[in-house]
Amino acid sequence: MSIARANTAAARALVAGLARAGVRHAVVTPGSRSTPLVFALAEQDVICPRLVIDERSAGFFALGLARATGTPVPIACTSGTAVANLFPAVAEANLSRVPIIALTADRPPRLRDVGAAQTIDQVHLFGRHVRWSVDLPAPASPSDAPAYEVAGRRAVSMALAGIPGPVQVNAPFEEPLVEAPADHPAGWHPATGTLPRPVHPPDAAAIADVRLQLERARRPLIVAGPETGGLPCTPLLRLARALDAPVLADPLSGLRAGVDEGAPVLDAYDAWLRAVTPPAPDFVLRFGSAPTSKVLNQFLASLGGVPQVLVDLPGGFREPNGLVPALLPGDPGEAALALEDVRAAIEPGWCAAWVEADRAARAALDGACRQEDGAFEGRVFFELRDALPAGAALVAGNSMPVRDLDDFFGLREAPLDIAANRGANGIDGVVSTAAGAAAGGRPTAVVVGDVSFLHDLNALWLAREHALPLLVVVVNNDGGGIFHYLPQVAHEQQFERWFATPPRIDACRAAALFDLPAAGVESWPGFRAQVAAWLERGGPAVLELKSGRAENVAMHRRAWEAAGRAAAEVFGR
Repeated sequence: MSIARANTAAARALVAGLARAGVRHAVVTPGSRSTPLVFALAEQDVICPRLVIDERSAGFFALGLARATGTPVPIACTSGTAVANLFPAVAEANLSRVPIIALTADRPPRLRDVGAAQTIDQVHLFGRHVRWSVDLPAPASPSDAPAYEVAGRRAVSMALAGIPGPVQVNAPFEEPLVEAPADHPAGWHPATGTLPRPVHPPDAAAIADVRLQLERARRPLIVAGPETGGLPCTPLLRLARALDAPVLADPLSGLRAGVDEGAPVLDAYDAWLRAVTPPAPDFVLRFGSAPTSKVLNQFLASLGGVPQVLVDLPGGFREPNGLVPALLPGDPGEAALALEDVRAAIEPGWCAAWVEADRAARAALDGACRQEDGAFEGRVFFELRDALPAGAALVAGNSMPVRDLDDFFGLREAPLDIAANRGANGIDGVVSTAAGAAAGGRPTAVVVGDVSFLHDLNALWLAREHALPLLVVVVNNDGGGIFHYLPQVAHEQQFERWFATPPRIDACRAAALFDLPAAGVESWPGFRAQVAAWLERGGPAVLELKSGRAENVAMHRRAWEAAGRAAAEVFGR
């Protein structure tokens, strides 16, 4: 068998292994060394491949698609720095527990470390950021193909086993990379299979211990932190109602949308905990990763000797607050179900007071959104809460957008998938991530600042190329608005140049470069009209809200103060 035919057989075997393990989506980036992988994906009809020109954008697109579908998404890329450009998305996937598979084409071992073109050390390039990494042999004969199929199936298994996350399959290919057209085999149909679904029953001894603690609790509190794909809403709310415990729900927990009004879910705590010290709980049960809210994290850290239990998958430990919580290893939903029959003598009015204070604070925040004149950045999420249809997706950028999501989105009964890249908290790749969320065809809005938008302009090509139903809302305050809330702002001589970093870009002009419809927002009725027009029209679009950084600091503080006063009135009675 020729080298070219061996390459084709091995690449098809790798793709066959992925398909048999349940993979249905893939991302392809251009290049030469990856030709066998590209052909193998392009010539079959089970896995849907999508082209993305830039590897960094491709990695985040795959991350958004994997998060939205709950399935591993491979990214095929060529050798050299193309692989290194996947690193930001791999780092985010590692920390946010998203299963992506880097299929990195490589030069054969004989061309490594000898100065060959487009060759870097790709073996274990991602280090501890991946769950598993393998350097396959360069195909030379038919006997090499089975190893590639096994690698495909194992890649899926390792991406989903234990704590989900990224893996790397490094595939070296000798030249000639592919046969001449006359000798190349026809298209093919790989066998299909289903995804492995690991089961993580909660630890029985830990459940028994937590049950005893809950039976003694009089003021229990549940914290639902961020979780990729959302925490299991129904079991958590059943547990909360059984315990008569308030649930402090992060906007990325999955408990801010699709929840009925009567649920004991709190959503305004970040605003009112700044000014109000509520009655302390005597037991805290935590799900998901550390909350987005710095104020809530500080509150949890201030509880001293109050027992706190962290429910997470076996091996998980997401606790940056300096605490040493007890661990309850296991699936969060199963753990909640195992605890819901616990009965305790809860302090009368305990949960009701928290809920009432939070509802009063939410009304104050909503009122602040309506009353503020000008471009109040927090109002973007207040408007999108009601404007997006059931089943849509909302992605928040890091820095200020995700914090405004936390404070000003609130709750809604209609389902909505809310996401953000809160693993590594980077501002890069956010629009590409949202494009991945939109790839399934559901309307997706992403809110980013102008600096983050500039980081990911290539995503506009992606949105246009695949005609994605993606609305990019750019909050353009000409710089890094979040730095106005940090101590650096007091250093006037250094602040504007080195921290605010005004990029002086026009988002609408950037959209025009990619032939995308774009509009500047002049009023909130105009904002609502533009969102409605996008939903009716479909496809990608860009909206730009120009705002002032200093003015928005004052607007935010007025809103937080109003929320604090409203909550204080309830607790002060």
